[in-house]
Amino acid sequence: MREIVVCGESLVDLVLDARGFDGPGQPPLQPALGGGPFNAAIALGRLGSAVSFCSRVSTDHFGDELVASLRAAGVNLSLVQRDEAPTSLALAAIGEDNAASYTFYVEGTADRLVTDPGALPRSVAALCFGTLSLVLEPGASVYEQMMHTHHAQGRLIMVDPNIRTVAIDAPDAYRARFRSWLPSIDIVKVSDDDAEWLGKGPNGSHPGDWLAAGVGAVVVTRGGKGISVTTASGTVEVTAPTVTAVDTIGAGDTVVGALLHWLGGHGSLGQEGVRSMDDDAWREALTYAARAAAITVSRAGADPPWAGELTND
Repeated sequence: MREIVVCGESLVDLVLDARGFDGPGQPPLQPALGGGPFNAAIALGRLGSAVSFCSRVSTDHFGDELVASLRAAGVNLSLVQRDEAPTSLALAAIGEDNAASYTFYVEGTADRLVTDPGALPRSVAALCFGTLSLVLEPGASVYEQMMHTHHAQGRLIMVDPNIRTVAIDAPDAYRARFRSWLPSIDIVKVSDDDAEWLGKGPNGSHPGDWLAAGVGAVVVTRGGKGISVTTASGTVEVTAPTVTAVDTIGAGDTVVGALLHWLGGHGSLGQEGVRSMDDDAWREALTYAARAAAITVSRAGADPPWAGELTND
């Protein structure tokens, strides 16, 4: 089986959910394991893909819990580095629209101290990067170099910038850096909010610019409105299943994992494979990803589905 390596941070979300709370003071914080790349790796493992997680994880209690969760999902841990530095924390406040806003505590934490693991096994067909790991130094530069190196070696590269504006001190510098990655990216996955933010300022760019720079496909998640993909041949859209949303934590990460899983199962997990997909193939892939994400939003926190929860696929 061809392997996928997910690169980036793992952290602990301290979830503040005040919806319907009528007790004295503030509702209690509920710790939950998370981080965009971590969630995507969990989704891939639960769906049955051969997946490894590349990151630096603390040896503290939270780090042990993160590693145990990855192991339980079937994620290969051979690329996980351990460090005495603490685990990153995120305060996730859930609003009345079921969406979460974030505040991060990441100074001196383990995941930003990652080092390049060096050569990867020949079985690795794709790498995925995203979120804070592409912002916080020195790790961001390590992942950036890995992106360019492995794309040049012929591996598929997927990037989900998963913009967290509170963690980006120099927005326009980040937008310029994002543009520098584009020739080494095969799939960009963004939310509609991410796409709008990346288009602002003198270094702003848009999906059309990304395709012109060499990206093979731009996948845009639109919440309850569904998912679209734009390629050189046009745009395909699918609607989202109707579910009762508990919260949206991990929905986009599930789309990343489910899409990569579908590509691996249909012989398209490669630079040329993605570019040769027709509209029907993309419609099937996005429908699968939308169904997986719908399960995630139907339950609290980042809790991607297992393979048995997605039947007839």
